[in-house]
Amino acid sequence: MAQRILYVRLPCNPIFPIGVVYLADHVHKQFPALEQRIFDLGTVPPLDFNTALDQCIDEFRPTLLVFSWRDIQIYAPVGGRGGNPLQNAFEFYYAKNPLIKLRGALGGLKVTSAYYGELWRNLGLIRRGLQRARRYDPQTQVIVGGGAVSVFYEQLKTQLPKGTIVSVGEGETLLEKLLRNQDFSGERCYVVGEQTPRARLIHEEPTPFVKTACNYDYISQIWPAFDYYLQSNDFYIGVQTKRGCPHNCCYCVYTVVEGKQVRVNPAEEVVKEMRQLYERGIRNFWFTDAQFIPAKKFMADVEELLEAILASGMKDIHWAAYIRADNLTPRLCDQMVQTGMNYFEIGITSGSQSLVRKMRMGYNLRTVLQNCRDLRSAGFQDLVSVNYSFNVIDESFETIRQTIAYHRELERIFGADKVEPAIFFIGLQPHTHLEEYALANDILKPGYNPMSLMPWTAKKLLWNPEPLGSFFGEVCLAAWRSNPNDFGREVLAILEARLGVADLEAALSAPIEGPMPQPVLAQR
Repeated sequence: MAQRILYVRLPCNPIFPIGVVYLADHVHKQFPALEQRIFDLGTVPPLDFNTALDQCIDEFRPTLLVFSWRDIQIYAPVGGRGGNPLQNAFEFYYAKNPLIKLRGALGGLKVTSAYYGELWRNLGLIRRGLQRARRYDPQTQVIVGGGAVSVFYEQLKTQLPKGTIVSVGEGETLLEKLLRNQDFSGERCYVVGEQTPRARLIHEEPTPFVKTACNYDYISQIWPAFDYYLQSNDFYIGVQTKRGCPHNCCYCVYTVVEGKQVRVNPAEEVVKEMRQLYERGIRNFWFTDAQFIPAKKFMADVEELLEAILASGMKDIHWAAYIRADNLTPRLCDQMVQTGMNYFEIGITSGSQSLVRKMRMGYNLRTVLQNCRDLRSAGFQDLVSVNYSFNVIDESFETIRQTIAYHRELERIFGADKVEPAIFFIGLQPHTHLEEYALANDILKPGYNPMSLMPWTAKKLLWNPEPLGSFFGEVCLAAWRSNPNDFGREVLAILEARLGVADLEAALSAPIEGPMPQPVLAQR
């Protein structure tokens, strides 16, 4: 029987499923005659998940099911799953008013129920899909991959059907070898019930291959719901220009999921892909790289890409990306503005150079500021999102004051209304240096379950340890009370009112040895 592949993107927020799209495109280029279909549950109403999946399988009758699972962990300062997980947790752990604490507990119970409900639902959809497909072909196989699976592959080995191939990271070469009946055991994967995951499997480097432009004429033929993502003029469609991240940021799992080897897609292929979307009416693009400019050695590749975009004639586009601003140059700044960059995110985590070094982030805050000035001089007048994660390792009142000073300088450069502070508390994830630190310092116990949302585990995984944990909890609760619609700016305003602002030079300098003076905390 000829192979027929059905890609099922499990339910998540309506984010363009670029991983599934690229996977199907790669398989088509290797096996042009093979039949494929994409089924995105992100475009289906929740009450219809089961019936829609059944109907799709009944119509297509796949011999291979490929499930893409994007999200599991939920620690974020945004709404979702019926509430704001961060706010619920902080109300439960830190509120002094028993009614607020009760509200946090009830909200947390709702979020927890939704979390476990989604977990069981997705596992149920995988089992349901496999059982349904085996009505038509008892030899139907199943692969499960995606961002969530790549991080929690060790925990899922007892919950997925026996025989499931669990794919960690990229799946192109794994799927290609499976279809060629070749040995795929050397890829980053394992078979449930037949193998145990190799030690440090996720840390193995992915198999490199040359990425060419996605064929969207073909994708539109195999994906009936493709136009769903083309309807809104403000929707950003993902385009990948490179894979991999060479850095060692202590809390980040990208560098192990994608590998440290950065593989750059040819500029002409990226532009060719953008052109296909452009001709379908798309004007907003999100470059989905872990970092758009991961290191100085890749600056020439970015310049080449931006020159190719300029030469393409796509004059009315906008684009956005995660950017390490320490790698900008005046020329790059000019190119970014000329090609239509209208939003970017900087994940600096802290405005204190001493903490940036301790987190192994590998950049210089002084350089970031100068490059931001160059970007502003080049004419950039749009939004900048700056991610801060307070209470990281060795945070102190002085480093908080330094972060405030740093943020105020960014506001002076771009304008206070253009700099949006996003306040995160790090969600501790497996396979990171922060996890190693937590295990070494007896914060976590070996064998802990990183998928657990029980209060005694969640409080450790939502990284906000004492002695500053209660202080940040109280500050965040005050921000939600006074200005919940502008939470990030309100947190910084409260911190500044209580702690003051450091001299900017202190934020940009090397670590200062010795104890820091502790301020008197005035009530706002």
